[in-house]
This record gives sequence, C-alpha cells and structure tokens, in this order.
Amino acid sequence: MTKAEPDMLLKLHSDPHCLCGVRELILAMGKRYGLSDESASRMALAVDEALCNIIRHGYKSAPGQPIWVRLWGLGDNGKGPGVRIEIEDEARQIEPDTIRGRDLEDIRPGGLGVHIIREVTDEAVYEKRPDAGMRLTLVKRETGMAEAPTACPPRAGGCGG
Repeated sequence: MTKAEPDMLLKLHSDPHCLCGVRELILAMGKRYGLSDESASRMALAVDEALCNIIRHGYKSAPGQPIWVRLWGLGDNGKGPGVRIEIEDEARQIEPDTIRGRDLEDIRPGGLGVHIIREVTDEAVYEKRPDAGMRLTLVKRETGMAEAPTACPPRAGGCGG
C-alpha cells in the first residue's frame, strides 16, 4: 500500500521548456527508489509523453496552465523497488475509455504517446478528476535485480540541507 502523502510534489506550468527538467528529476528519483537505469528511463519517457499530451491536447498549447506531478516510492518501506507517479491537470475532461493510442499500422509522425506510456509502464490508469481535469497514475516496478535504493550523499545539514 502506498502512503497517502507523496514523497515529492511538483507543480509546473504547461510550458514545454519544463519537460527536460522533469525528465531528469523522474530519472534521478526512479534510480533512488530502486529502478534500474533502463526502468527509470522508461518511467521518465512515460511522464514526458503524458506531459506533452496534456500540454498539446488537454490545454491546446496554452501556456501557464497548472500540472501537478506526485511521486511515491513503492515497497514495504516506501523506498523501492519502484515508483508510482500521479499526473493531474485542469484541462478538458474526456472519457478515460476513449484514450487510445493510434493503430501502429498507421505509419505517420506523432500520435504514439498513449501507446508508449502503456508499453513502458506496468500500470497506466486514466481518470477524470472530481471537479475538472484528468489524472494519470503510472506505476513502474523493478522486476530484475536492481541495486538497493541509494541514500542521499552525506553533506552538511543532511539531505536537502
């Protein structure tokens, strides 16, 4: 069971310039929570695709709109091996069962975000939020022999100090 309070809460705006930093953050946090380099990269890719979809399709590329990213570590101690990420927005709502990737036989640029998200994560659940917007919950577990989660390096004042 995942604890109610996230380990990390990030609020960003619907600006594509934010995406690189979010990818790097998800990659680093995934590794801290016991994901292999490959698994952490896959989760970063899924989050990037989801954020691109929110910006492009949900907000119609309007800048300055809110997006929230919450991250939890999985496992008995909440520290691995794996992560759960929730992405929420206030964009237009759509029926979750209508969210589909396009047919892979339809060869053309773009339109593969939903397919990629579902392919690289262990779980991808789309939901309407109660008042406005959507929620996407992504889960990635480490199934191989991942290294133990790493602690923050020692420094004056401890982690983040």
